[in-house]
Amino acid sequence: METLQILGWIYIGIMLGCMGGIMALALFLGPRIKGYQTDINDLKEEKKLLKAQLTKSYKRGKPQPRKKRTWKRKPSKK
Repeated sequence: METLQILGWIYIGIMLGCMGGIMALALFLGPRIKGYQTDINDLKEEKKLLKAQLTKSYKRGKPQPRKKRTWKRKPSKK
């Protein structure tokens, strides 16, 4: 009976330790993850602005059609 009680306390201790560890990780890593997410969003906005700037500078319309020749070729002598 006594060994079962000791195993029960060990099981309760492990469960409480796991839950405490998860809570501690959430408290300490939460702000860092939020900072990373803001950095990622800032970089995405910067990428979008730079891409818009590039497409604006390289925007070309259709090429101008070639003019037709109005003169006739002279026959070549062989």
